[in-house]
Amino acid sequence: MKLVLVAACAIIDVDGRVLIAQRPEGKQLAGLWEFPGGKVEPGERPEETLIRELHEELGITVAEPCLAPLTFASHAYESFHLLMPLYVCRRWEGTPMSREGQALKWVMPNRLRDYPMPPADEPLIPHLIALM
Repeated sequence: MKLVLVAACAIIDVDGRVLIAQRPEGKQLAGLWEFPGGKVEPGERPEETLIRELHEELGITVAEPCLAPLTFASHAYESFHLLMPLYVCRRWEGTPMSREGQALKWVMPNRLRDYPMPPADEPLIPHLIALM
């Protein structure tokens, strides 16, 4: 089974809310909410992926020292196995905005379960609740 490495980031604002994005129509798992991030490209480190993806998806600039690893998810989908490190970021430049047509929401960690998420994202929620 193919292993896919995806880096995700819990962007946390000064009020302790986490930014989640809704997968747009036409994408696999469309309509579900997830932590921003993306597939790690060949030769790329997960931190580099997040810096690139957060700029592309949200228009924000993140410095590598502001990315702190929190936990990871390991989930078997039908056609591949997903390994997803989750980082926390509390400092960035710019205002997060939807640049790829995805809906964005700031959510308190204890309300994250109110938003349907892909199976790989769900086990990350308790770690964020414990962090906050």
